[in-house]
Amino acid sequence: MKNLVLEKQIILKIRVLTLIFIAALAVSGLTAFPLETELGLATQFLGINTALPVENYNGLQKWIAFVYQGVSQTNAQFPFMAYGTDWLAFAHLIIAAAFIGFYREPLRNKWLITWALIACAAIIPMAMICGAIRQIPFGWRLIDCSFGIFGVIPLIWLKNLIKKLEKIIL
Repeated sequence: MKNLVLEKQIILKIRVLTLIFIAALAVSGLTAFPLETELGLATQFLGINTALPVENYNGLQKWIAFVYQGVSQTNAQFPFMAYGTDWLAFAHLIIAAAFIGFYREPLRNKWLITWALIACAAIIPMAMICGAIRQIPFGWRLIDCSFGIFGVIPLIWLKNLIKKLEKIIL
């Protein structure tokens, strides 16, 4: 009886953490669709007048003004380029959906946690290498790396919960 209660507690923790991870992936993906709108809001929040040249700003304001200018001009002249971020959003949503199988059957799908840990680790070299090639400021690349670093936290917790569950069940 004690093991059954402990098993149910562990499964509940696994499911809650998994739902949080799914939600984070989904929100991250959904925010890739309205980039121009989001950047417009960011410019307003930061007090950036998009009619002024980017050179009028410094630091974060300059970077956001520059990115907004690039996205808005690209969308106006080459709207098909936004299709790339649509695919980025889709990929996040599909990866989130993959975790539904883990939510339902954590032991059977425990491989997904290892795969996700690898993906989180791979974010760092990808952001550093591709970010440098694309001239993304170093600080911004660190923000991108933080997605992998923070993603590891619930995944390691889930991996440990799976080990506990296996000890009880197997």
